[in-house]
Amino acid sequence: MQITITARHFDLTNAIRDHVYESSEKMEKYFDHLINSQFVLSFENDRSVVELLTHAPKHNLKSEATEKDMYLAIDEAVDKMVSQIKKMKEKWADYQKKSLQENSQFVYANLISKEDDRKRVNVKRIVAENMTVNDAIDKFEDISDPYYIFKNIETDRVNVIIKKDEEHYKLIEP
Repeated sequence: MQITITARHFDLTNAIRDHVYESSEKMEKYFDHLINSQFVLSFENDRSVVELLTHAPKHNLKSEATEKDMYLAIDEAVDKMVSQIKKMKEKWADYQKKSLQENSQFVYANLISKEDDRKRVNVKRIVAENMTVNDAIDKFEDISDPYYIFKNIETDRVNVIIKKDEEHYKLIEP
């Protein structure tokens, strides 16, 4: 994250600059996709005013704090920004959970069996677990089904492993 510090009506000291950098690490701790932050520090009527603008993807966040001490004003502005970041992150998480519910990871397997010269299709709903191909092969060896369906972490697609013979497997990637 890029940090810009602007001092109005006073000279910026190294101690204040270091405090701003240390305080801004709190924001990065809660959300690492922040693009940049602008601290505008000023003295107005014997009060320290801190205005903090933070840019995240698709969001511009702003917090202000006024205190007698500049360090306290910086801490208060950062704390307000952290609470806004937490709210934004919760909204992102809720949106992602909602989209996962709409595009659920269930896979429908058609199992075809013949009865009296008629084909009968059984539909089985399977949860595709997220794992690597090697993990899927290890898990497939433990089960007795002729196939194993999983969601490949590397490609983010649903894959199927079929046992070809005792030593060989087929991996089907759509």
